[in-house]
Amino acid sequence: MHIVIMGCGRVGAALAQTLEQQGHTVAVIDQDPTAFRRLGSGFGGRRVTGVGFDQDTLREAGIEEAGAFAAVSSGDNSNIIAARVAREMYSIENVAARIYDPRRAEVYQRLGIPTVATVRWTADQMLRRLLPSGAEPLWRDPSGGVQLAEVHTTPSWIGHKISTLQEETGVRVAFLTRLGEAILPTSQTVLQEGDLVHVMMRTDEIAQVEEAFAQGPEEDGH
Repeated sequence: MHIVIMGCGRVGAALAQTLEQQGHTVAVIDQDPTAFRRLGSGFGGRRVTGVGFDQDTLREAGIEEAGAFAAVSSGDNSNIIAARVAREMYSIENVAARIYDPRRAEVYQRLGIPTVATVRWTADQMLRRLLPSGAEPLWRDPSGGVQLAEVHTTPSWIGHKISTLQEETGVRVAFLTRLGEAILPTSQTVLQEGDLVHVMMRTDEIAQVEEAFAQGPEEDGH
C-alpha cells in the first residue's frame, strides 16, 4: 500500500520508518525541509516539502494512489483539515489524525475522521487506524487459551445489533470504543460507524473470527 504522512516530527518519522519496513511505500510531507533528517539516510520514500492539505503537495506525495493518510503534524487544525481533504476529496478509506486537545475528539469523530489523542498515543494505535485488518491482541489469560482483542469490523456490520454480531461470529463483545470513550454494550446496542469492537475469544479461533468479521452479516452475503 502507498501511505502519505503529513508531519515529520518524531511520530511521523517513526511511522514512516515502520511502514516502510513492513513493505509499504511512503511519502512524508512537512513544511520544514530540515525535518526530513529524522527519517535517516536509509529511508527510501518520498520527501515532499509543503503544506499537507495543499492539493498540489498532496498529488506530489502520491495521494491519488494512496490507500491511507496520517495527519501527525504539530497543529490540530492542520491535521483535521488535511485528514478531511484526504477523505472527502481523494476518497482515502483509511485516514487518521493526531490531536492534542482530546475535548475535540468527539467533533472530529462525527466528521468521520478517526482521531488519536496525544495523551493516549502509541504507534500501535496509529498503525491500527491506517492498516485496519485482522485482530490486535490486547490481553491473554495465563494459559493462552483465551484472549481479548480489537477486531477490524467490515462496514456492513454497521446498523446491526451486538447480539447478531455475537451469534454469527461466536465471540463475546467485551466493550466498544465509541467517540473515544469505552462503553459496555447490551445485546440491543447497535453498531455505529467508527466503533472499535473489542471481543473475548478462544485463541485457536482467531482466524475464523477474523473471517466472520470481514465477511459481514449473513443476510448481506446473499
